[in-house]
Amino acid sequence: MTISFQPPLIARPANLGATLFRQGYAVVGASQVAGLSGVPLDTMLGWCDGWNDLPPDNYLKDGGRYRRRRHSCFVIQESGVSQVAHRPHWQPLEYNALHGGMQRHFEPMDRRVTSQAGWQQLLAWLGRVADDLKGQHTWYTEAHQFRIDTTDGIGRPTPEGAHRDGVDLVAVFLVARKGLKGGETRVFEADGPNGQRFTLSEPWSLLLLDDARVIHESTPIQPLENGAYRDTLVLTLRSGGFQE
Repeated sequence: MTISFQPPLIARPANLGATLFRQGYAVVGASQVAGLSGVPLDTMLGWCDGWNDLPPDNYLKDGGRYRRRRHSCFVIQESGVSQVAHRPHWQPLEYNALHGGMQRHFEPMDRRVTSQAGWQQLLAWLGRVADDLKGQHTWYTEAHQFRIDTTDGIGRPTPEGAHRDGVDLVAVFLVARKGLKGGETRVFEADGPNGQRFTLSEPWSLLLLDDARVIHESTPIQPLENGAYRDTLVLTLRSGGFQE
């Protein structure tokens, strides 16, 4: 038997900013994402096949083979969204004790997606969310496509454990879940005792995190059938430049 804790969706789209400001995180349903961003849900669902050809992550220090990913970088400004020259992903050890402190080179996302008007529109909306939360800035944005599978019998969405990312806003889209148990999302106050646990299951539902105020993790996944996997799209927005 599997237990699924329903995510606490924002009551109304107009409450998104207030919810983020009050508690440091917000969960947005797929139809709400479509309505707020202006990107039709069918457009986002059409991107899902892009998770079927992700290269393996060869940097896992636990020796695992359970993670595949792509990575691209963008700059979000009031004038628009632009993709920047491909660059490695880097995090300080302060925020990622397991994989921080090294340059990790991943293959870029497919330009057939990132050049679409819908993709640009989705990122522009996230920029506006960040503006509302932190004030208007240029947002240096990293996009990560992840597939966590059960090749090793168990898959770890966050092998580094509960963490912050060292950015201003984190957006975690649940893209797909297939044949698994686990993958529970946990969000905790960075400087307090309170926390929430829930399971994102709806394709293109979204968890938004004020990274300065909360820490987060996803629990390991185990297979209920052959070929089990969990797909996510994680975008991080940071003012002042990319981490390097």
